[in-house]
Amino acid sequence: MPSAVLLALAAAALYGASDFLGGLLSRRTHYALVGLVGQSAAAIGGLAAALAVSAQPSMGAIGWGIGAGLGGAVGTLALYRGLSRGRMNVAGPLSAVGAAGLPIPVDLLSGGEFTGLAVLGVALAIPGIWLVAAQPGKRGGDGGGSAGVAEGLLAGLGFAALFVCLGRAGDTAGLWPVAASQLSAVVVLAVYTLAGRRDWQARAAQPVEATRTAGAARTTGPARLPWMAQVPWAAVWTGVLGVGATVMYFLSTREATLTVSAVITSLYPAFTIALAALVLRERTSLAHAAGLLLCAASVGAFAAG
Repeated sequence: MPSAVLLALAAAALYGASDFLGGLLSRRTHYALVGLVGQSAAAIGGLAAALAVSAQPSMGAIGWGIGAGLGGAVGTLALYRGLSRGRMNVAGPLSAVGAAGLPIPVDLLSGGEFTGLAVLGVALAIPGIWLVAAQPGKRGGDGGGSAGVAEGLLAGLGFAALFVCLGRAGDTAGLWPVAASQLSAVVVLAVYTLAGRRDWQARAAQPVEATRTAGAARTTGPARLPWMAQVPWAAVWTGVLGVGATVMYFLSTREATLTVSAVITSLYPAFTIALAALVLRERTSLAHAAGLLLCAASVGAFAAG
């Protein structure tokens, strides 16, 4: 159990770092393009990792991996959309709690067993995740109190599907389920991005147009950057971190129940908040501090169990 907890914690740290970087990039570039670049890097990394580990995948394991990728792609798009619209204070908590909570009934229905400490860990983790991800203050955007709810619910469902499917992929297929998940996710993101290409091209042109003065502008249409200049190449690192996190989570599920791995991995907002405090000098509220304490206590309960 301790090794599974450490692996899941490593997954949470890497997911948190990936979301932090993805959120920053999504403020400057369309979230779908950020997701596509990152997922492309993740697909390459996942395929390389699977080839490096000699194993013969079954069709069933590949199928679970594809299902995980579809869920991960939906979750990523929904979460990045919430980030880009300034509504992470709603979308973030819902996505994390959904990713942690939804695998629990699946595990129970599949015959999973819970110790008393595991139940305590879940009871501490769910409110802890909510508190650590909640961001007080202005919600941004033009919506009301329900702004970001749809993104959060959809992201939670997507990430829960990722966790459940990888947990069901088995332990005889090496890392091929991870590779299948990353490859299927990049297909979804590519289709979505190409479908909305005009949207992100127009957004990428806005900063250039804003710097022009009325006298300096010599063209009548919107300013256009070369296509290569619009690509957020730094998003490659979100994919590197993301695929590393997925591998850590997948390995964790080999040594622990789905609930333990999914709940601990869903502590990723704590690491996003920590990075925001260290890098952006964002203040940690009392709610965040209380949430971090609950999350730490939750991890301790799982480790002791």
